[in-house]
Amino acid sequence: MKKIYRDFFLHTEIAILMVLTICLIGASSWRGLTLWHFLFFAAGLVVFMFSEYLTHRFVFHLKAPKHPFLLKLLKRLHYDHHVYPNELHLLFLPIWYSLPSMIALSAIFYGLHHEWFHTFSFSAGLLSMLLIYEWTHYVAHTPVKPKTKFGKWLKKVHILHHYKNENYWFGVSTPFVDVLFGTLKDEKDVEMSGTAQDLEKKTVS
Repeated sequence: MKKIYRDFFLHTEIAILMVLTICLIGASSWRGLTLWHFLFFAAGLVVFMFSEYLTHRFVFHLKAPKHPFLLKLLKRLHYDHHVYPNELHLLFLPIWYSLPSMIALSAIFYGLHHEWFHTFSFSAGLLSMLLIYEWTHYVAHTPVKPKTKFGKWLKKVHILHHYKNENYWFGVSTPFVDVLFGTLKDEKDVEMSGTAQDLEKKTVS
């Protein structure tokens, strides 16, 4: 178990994200905390939840592109993870993808709000939820046994996404978004997919 925790917390991407999150929390509270800081932090959490779902469903599960570079990109981001779901280096989003994505969302927030310290709070919320996502995803593919019923259920539905049908259960850490989009199903009502472990064979996105 010590190795399992060490593999997560000492992984390069995770370590970078944790340091950045701590720095953002410190920066946002530099002039003191107000209710707005907590509200914008919470907004960052929620925005990431929807970003996670929408990206997973509509980008990572696209029909395999014909362009070699785009195919290589999707293979690293997600296709290969479905082929080798327990490979450690494929469990985490690469920093060259996750960090620019968080910066883009933060830039949109700043463009709407024009306040740096509130943006830092929003960004800290984004990165905090990203870390929660990474941990939840990591637990789903390792021998870590969640202690709560909710944690066990999260792990179960993600395994269903990998081994039963890749067209459902997209929310790794936030399955309530699946409820909103109608992709949270009872496993008994979902048929077995032949492409769950090889997304390149999908004929439709």
